[in-house]
Amino acid sequence: MLKKRYGYRSDWKRIVKREYVQSYVETQEFTGTITLLQLVQVTEPLWVHYDNKSICIVDNGYTWMQHFPVGENYALTTMFDSNGEVVQWYIDICNKLGIENNIPWWED
Repeated sequence: MLKKRYGYRSDWKRIVKREYVQSYVETQEFTGTITLLQLVQVTEPLWVHYDNKSICIVDNGYTWMQHFPVGENYALTTMFDSNGEVVQWYIDICNKLGIENNIPWWED
């Protein structure tokens, strides 16, 4: 079953306080919406596990930047720690991308 997810992550109860901005960009290299979600305060960190390595992708002060390209079936998320260092890149292969109430969404 496909889930509709939004760039603002309004349904994510883990986020206690957030800051969010987005911008539509039209250049030769990229056309679409770019969002920046700052996780000011979260209820608890979120760790993902790969083989023998664990990576924290959500914690206080972390930032997620997402790219939603027009006419494509993917969304790219770059996750930064509180020091601005990249901790993970993630590509969602999507059924659809769209904009609803000026907020980008994807079906995952």
